[in-house]
Amino acid sequence: MDFDLENPLTSLQSDTVSALFASESHHMPSQDYLQRFQDFKSVFVRRETISLILQAQFASDFDPSLAYLAINYLDRFISKEEIPQGKPWILKLLAMSCISLAAKMKKHDFSLTDLQGEEGFIFDSQTIQRMELLILNALKWRMRSITPFSFLHFFVSLFKLTDPPLRQALKDHATEIILKSQNCSTDVKLLMFKPSIIAASALLSASHELFPLQFPSFQTAISSCSYLNQEKLLECYSVMEDFLMDGYQSLFDKMFSSETTDNVLDLHFSTSSSDDESSETVVVISNNNKRRKIERFCNTLRFHQSVTTMLNLR
Repeated sequence: MDFDLENPLTSLQSDTVSALFASESHHMPSQDYLQRFQDFKSVFVRRETISLILQAQFASDFDPSLAYLAINYLDRFISKEEIPQGKPWILKLLAMSCISLAAKMKKHDFSLTDLQGEEGFIFDSQTIQRMELLILNALKWRMRSITPFSFLHFFVSLFKLTDPPLRQALKDHATEIILKSQNCSTDVKLLMFKPSIIAASALLSASHELFPLQFPSFQTAISSCSYLNQEKLLECYSVMEDFLMDGYQSLFDKMFSSETTDNVLDLHFSTSSSDDESSETVVVISNNNKRRKIERFCNTLRFHQSVTTMLNLR
């Protein structure tokens, strides 16, 4: 059976969904993984190896989800195995082996020569296969990774979006957020959360941006999901919004001069119609407003938790 990273579920039967939620922890890094990042060397290893994986992805024109799978293998592997220091060739060997395994799982044709490029260390197929075997054993051969993509279809089905293009737009934007969050090699806070929590948080962030008027109903649907730990969801959503805001702030800092205020950024987009009439849309992005929206969401989640607790005690 072909491995589909984005939608491994063959149906939305409750028992299938339950099995997916029950198994996701087996496809995460070890629990003490984040503690290692107090050491700059661990941050360097992850950052450099992710950079090599992304370079190989771009060079081979692989789908971004393939790189995501490779980085999932990377995080799970280095959370269990110590990487020798002072041997930069190991990082490239590890990167090439992770993306080679991901390509095989996704059944993508690739060339090891093209994958490695023409610069730096070049490894033969036997060397990469030996490294692949080390990774396979460390991951206990659990290569059909359960990732946030595995839960998007389920969570979107909870939303009352009947228009297929709108549902696809929401899913696509959440996918983009998930990819960006993993590619941030220096911020590893999201690694502490289960894939389902990351998926739910990404969909909430995406729905808030795309469908702000319908956001409360989306929020209620997610908060009512019995599979999710609401405290973890609240925490993950906050971390994700901080990550996204930092990214937007960095982008705007590059686009605008120092005269632009820190708290309010006004973008003016002009569009012209066929009769040369022009209209102007003003988009205002405020850090303070964003913070308040996060706080309102967190307060609502706490309210839902309190109500649920009261009902359970009755």
